Amino acid sequence: MGKKATKAADNIYYQARSDAAEHNPDFSSREKAAEIIGIDRTRLARIELDTIAPYPEEVRAMAMAYNMPELCNTYCARECPIGKTSVREVSIDDFDRLALKVLGSLKDIDSLRASLIAISEDGIIAENERPAFQKILDSLEKISTNAKALQLWAIKNIRMK
Repeated sequence: MGKKATKAADNIYYQARSDAAEHNPDFSSREKAAEIIGIDRTRLARIELDTIAPYPEEVRAMAMAYNMPELCNTYCARECPIGKTSVREVSIDDFDRLALKVLGSLKDIDSLRASLIAISEDGIIAENERPAFQKILDSLEKISTNAKALQLWAIKNIRMK
């Protein structure tokens, strides 16, 4: 990429375009990138300079063009009013690290299953069962986050759906 935009250096959309430019020189130019994405060059500049927030469809277009599916997750976790409260941001590591994280989060699945069965037997969650139930919810969140990271890795690296 030509010159680095120092004002935009910390912006995730600028960083994504910069990373994409390493594989596709068309993304070295904001003008060409905007054309590929389908938005105005000045709008892309304002998004990369953090003077305006992108629309969800613009983030999706950037994610697809740059092969950065994690942009959608980051947008939902950081910027979307609904997503901020319900979406956990994930980071994409190398495959071997992600596989180990998924396997690690699944290691206690049998005890979680047994605990959930015990808690749900009577159809209510008693006060003394709440800590165990919270542990189940925390474990499920960890499994979900690790699974999402692995899914994003697959989309990015082997073009899976």
